[in-house]
Amino acid sequence: MTTVESDVPASLLADKEGRWTAQWKELYAEVITNDLCTGCAGCVVTCPHDVIGYEHEEGKYIPFHIEEELGLDNCIHGEKGCTTCTRACPRFRAWEPAADMHLFGRVREPDEMAGIWRQLYLTRASDKTVHENGQDGGLVSALLIWLRENDYIDAALVSGVEDDDAWKAKPVVVETKEEILATAGSRYTYCANPLALPEARARGFERLALVGMGCQTSSPPVMWDRKAGKVSKPFIFNIGLLCSKTFDDAIFEELFEAKYGLKKQDMVKMNIKGVFQIWMKDGSYHEINLKECHAWTRQGCTTCPDFAAEHSDIATGGIGEDNDWTLTIARTELGEEVIERMIADGVIEAKPAQTDETAMRLLRLLSIVSRRRWPKDANAAPAVGVPPPKKKAVAKKAAADVATDEKPASDEKPAPTS
Repeated sequence: MTTVESDVPASLLADKEGRWTAQWKELYAEVITNDLCTGCAGCVVTCPHDVIGYEHEEGKYIPFHIEEELGLDNCIHGEKGCTTCTRACPRFRAWEPAADMHLFGRVREPDEMAGIWRQLYLTRASDKTVHENGQDGGLVSALLIWLRENDYIDAALVSGVEDDDAWKAKPVVVETKEEILATAGSRYTYCANPLALPEARARGFERLALVGMGCQTSSPPVMWDRKAGKVSKPFIFNIGLLCSKTFDDAIFEELFEAKYGLKKQDMVKMNIKGVFQIWMKDGSYHEINLKECHAWTRQGCTTCPDFAAEHSDIATGGIGEDNDWTLTIARTELGEEVIERMIADGVIEAKPAQTDETAMRLLRLLSIVSRRRWPKDANAAPAVGVPPPKKKAVAKKAAADVATDEKPASDEKPAPTS
């Protein structure tokens, strides 16, 4: 990943004296118990003392301190000067400008709602098998296969599934083309892919690609900028998935099956294109209104401001008019180099993203909607330049909330990942 030495003022990143002293105590108070934690597991995999736990289970996906001495909200190692967990957190204090400066040498401009980029494309895999196994254009699978075959990486950290449940996501390491294709597609439930890092280390892999949502792909550049230690070095290439939200696993039984009789063991594919789309083994196709899915939104997504995976080398997602093409955002010099080489090699087909007005409009709109979630009492950077909602839309939404006597629902619209 292309990096630039950060010159963000120390006052934005550390204490008033410019020293980085923040430890688990501050992370717990400012992020984990303040509804900013996305569950990315960056703090877990970087902890040099292995005292941060994580449960990859329904309703959890949040790190916790496992030592008993000082309880859940403090750490004996932190009291002695360890600050690694806060250095790795992509939601702690001025995380956005830190990652921006490290990757791009500048912070985003107020009108750059989807972050900084070099080129925008619509892409799809040329290989029929890769294309058909992928979510939309099959770009992520094609990327990983090409990176591996061209000696950029040794392996990748991705989302796989449990052996006995094809829709229960788990972090896995993939090395071969067969392993990559076996994990293709989107599931829309959360998976903290960085948790596969220990396995990758154990298998001797030194150059890794990370595939994940923005909350995960912001972690490596934040680690590098804040000098979190050796743990950040294996991350060579960062692939971000456009994401408005993920859902709790309970949505399968409590909504899809209970209301519509759609059992997850009979599902073959799902997507989100304005509605939740589900394809079944019997050949049937079903659409479910996204408003019905709001109740199962994962807590960690409710304040996340990063729809567009703004700190990846390449960000991608199927938000355009055609399911066969994937919106592809080359953000770094390395990301652009890889895409251009893949095009030249005939591995992917590409055309300018600007030819799809829907994709361009949704990229900006969904980025704005996500940034509006960011709390006003947190570091202001993610909200810089975000336009306020139109008054008519706000009034209409408020009237609907009063009429239904319900807690106001989030106005974000999920977008499919690739």
